[in-house]
Amino acid sequence: MSVLDHNAIDIDPRISEAEVGDYIALLKPRVMSLVIFTALVGLAMAPGHFHPVLAITSLLCIAVGAGASGALNMALEGDIDAKMSRTANRPIPRGRITRPEAMAFGMTLAFFSVMTLGILVNWIAGALLAFTIFFYVVIYTMILKRRTAQNIVIGGAAGALPPVVAWAAVTGTVDVEPLLLFAIIFFWTPPHFWALALFRSDDYARAGIPMLPNVAGPDATRLQILLYTIVLIAVAAAPWALGYFDAIYGIVSLILGAGMLVLAINVYMRRERSQSLRATRKLFAFSILYLFALFATLLAEVVFRALAPMVGGA
Repeated sequence: MSVLDHNAIDIDPRISEAEVGDYIALLKPRVMSLVIFTALVGLAMAPGHFHPVLAITSLLCIAVGAGASGALNMALEGDIDAKMSRTANRPIPRGRITRPEAMAFGMTLAFFSVMTLGILVNWIAGALLAFTIFFYVVIYTMILKRRTAQNIVIGGAAGALPPVVAWAAVTGTVDVEPLLLFAIIFFWTPPHFWALALFRSDDYARAGIPMLPNVAGPDATRLQILLYTIVLIAVAAAPWALGYFDAIYGIVSLILGAGMLVLAINVYMRRERSQSLRATRKLFAFSILYLFALFATLLAEVVFRALAPMVGGA
């Protein structure tokens, strides 16, 4: 009769404490909502008939792909998330989910979102979605974020691609219109995130992330925010100036751009700490409203164009 040494054998494997909410948090739902909305606009703008089932499938795949990117990003950044007050309550720093679990979750979602989009819709869209995930996870998270103050500028391309993926899902190609949407999001990203970086600079310094305020200083960051905002206003007006959309969109884009410009100038002028914090928080909050309102106007014009013949015929 043999004796089993319970001290030598680990018979109590770790049981995950994660709940559904923890896995949802890995998907970065607020970022996902922006991805879904901008992709919806790209989908609606694309020419030709697209079956509703394929449209829903495309949006779901893009959303899941964005969630996969978020999960993989958190798996790779668990160490720096734990050092920042803004991210310390995420599932991995809290010990709710381990890095390997988050990595497996993200890789599974990435694989199925790309394959589903490629098989059920088309492989151009599937390849673009795969590239988007790769760019965010490898180029931005693994290479740029910890090495250069231009991480947000270059890495912003990943967040700007969903409308292009959606357009490709409908048409199987890439054209000028989705590239204009890409450009709007791309140039919106630096002033949006650098405003956040200005009032969270201590967080980023503690985590050792070379965000622009910590590398070039607050004054240089304020100037960059102002310059990128000016470029953003011009780029956002381009769909109207090039004749793709009507004057209503042009007017809305200029009004929203004026709001962004006023707040960016305020950020540039306000250097005293308490005033600077208020100015940067206002710009950060308004920048979110700006992008949603701008894309909502684009979507409204597309819907109006689709309904106009039916209304006129009645």
